[in-house]
Amino acid sequence: MIPTGTEAALLDSWDYFLHLAMVLTPLFIGASFLVGLAQEYLPPERVEEMLRARDHGSGNVLAAGLGAVTPFCSCSTVPVLAGLLGAGAPTGMAFSFLLASPIVNWIAVFLLFGLFGTGVTVAYVTTALLAAIVAGLVIGTLDLDGYIKDVRITAGGREIATDGGAPASDASKAADAGGCSECSTAASNRTHRERVTAAGEGALSFFRDTLPYIAVGIAIGALIHGAVPAEFLQRIAGPGNPLATPIAALAGAPIYVSISGMLPIAHSLTEAGIPIGTVIAFVIGGAGISIPNLILLNKLFERRLLAIYATTVVTIGITIGVLFNTVFAGLL
Repeated sequence: MIPTGTEAALLDSWDYFLHLAMVLTPLFIGASFLVGLAQEYLPPERVEEMLRARDHGSGNVLAAGLGAVTPFCSCSTVPVLAGLLGAGAPTGMAFSFLLASPIVNWIAVFLLFGLFGTGVTVAYVTTALLAAIVAGLVIGTLDLDGYIKDVRITAGGREIATDGGAPASDASKAADAGGCSECSTAASNRTHRERVTAAGEGALSFFRDTLPYIAVGIAIGALIHGAVPAEFLQRIAGPGNPLATPIAALAGAPIYVSISGMLPIAHSLTEAGIPIGTVIAFVIGGAGISIPNLILLNKLFERRLLAIYATTVVTIGITIGVLFNTVFAGLL
């Protein structure tokens, strides 16, 4: 026999699951299509070429903008980052690109808009891009070039060396950068129709590959909504806990499924009364310092530089979270 109240909680969770699925599915496919189309016209090698021509300062602004439309994966962000470092681009500019890629992520921005509305989305994108630019400028003042590994990676049919093309020993070669569903090997002579078709096929393929993670995120969010008492969540991460935001920024990493899967969880937490800034810190921490991300970057960075990257992401998460909970609290 089902305990009293359990059936109602499960039905509430199921209704919430269906609601989120109906909202997020078209947004996810549409955003994936637009990002895929952007990559058809701005493949990794073109992004790399554009950034190589820029200097410290203006280059950080462009790097953050291009990083925002470059999904963080082994066949896009990592090859561009390796190419920039190998070409002698300023480390700070490369970091602005690297930080914006997982934190801003335009697929997640579309989902953020669908779940939280225009005000939160605009404030998030603006502060996240500014944070990536400023962090890159600060990191650019440090002498960190010695913590970049001399390796070669293979991606998209080309070999990229972080040492500027000098021969690398077998022991120092990184594994093939691998692939992901957003990868595009688009030829420059494709027609617009062919590019649109490729972007559409890529969006559907990416959705199929990512569906399990989105489903897990929606399921967790639905259970939080229907089965976890709001009072319990507020005691742990509510406004009464001054450490809630920094803890949230650190807590996102080990339970990360994908930023697309984390946003349904984030939405459920805000509905339970958790401050939006604390939730955003949770999402940023998970998006930037998840175990898969750190494994990818370990191919390029020594441990000290990897630690600096992780610390920077957590700092950005806490800073933006505090801004949302204080400065933006009465505006959103």
